[in-house]
Amino acid sequence: FLVLLFYLVIIYSDFTGYPFPTAPPVDPFAKIRVDDCGKTKGCFRYGKPGCNAETCDYFLSYRRIGADVEFELSADTDGWVAVGFSSDKKMGGDDVMACVHDDNGRVRIQHFYNVGQWAKEIQRNPARDEEGVFENNRVTCRFKRPVYVPREETIVDLHLSWYYLFAWGPAIQGSITRHDIDSPPVSERVVSIYKYEDIFMPSAAYQTFSSPFCLLLIVALTFYLLMGTP
Repeated sequence: FLVLLFYLVIIYSDFTGYPFPTAPPVDPFAKIRVDDCGKTKGCFRYGKPGCNAETCDYFLSYRRIGADVEFELSADTDGWVAVGFSSDKKMGGDDVMACVHDDNGRVRIQHFYNVGQWAKEIQRNPARDEEGVFENNRVTCRFKRPVYVPREETIVDLHLSWYYLFAWGPAIQGSITRHDIDSPPVSERVVSIYKYEDIFMPSAAYQTFSSPFCLLLIVALTFYLLMGTP
């Protein structure tokens, strides 16, 4: 018994001197860099002039990495943020990648196909190297998907140019619901992953005084006030 106790003390001493290894810490989500926009990646910003990936209503970037395209998405929402690849500017028949904040606090990347005005989840998901975070009431994510894919209706080849549809909205128990605004923004022209641009689109709150009609109205009112009334 004494001999056994002696060996147990030695073994215990060895374990306390050399503790069991612990799992490596999970790398935090690297913030999206906007100073690369228009240089090493293409970007779309929707919201207040001068906004970035943390302050825009919606933000998207894309860049080629080998045989993949890396996308970064972020939106002012606690539900989901998505990009759709479309042959026109209308919803319907579109390949959609969405980052969805579920009830467990995770952000998952899902693949959808727009059937009319309804998004149907597709089990075949081309995304890889997925990561996402929900912080400061924003859903932000990063993932890659291949440039070339076998011909299939629900997954487009990204080496071709497409209109990009931008949308975001609430989620219920990890399922996406209708987008936040009635007419989500759309790229003005088809987007090529081989051309990096930094494109800003003002949100509705900042479009009021930017249209030609409003500018003309302001000039007319100013002239009327300066000339006075009869």
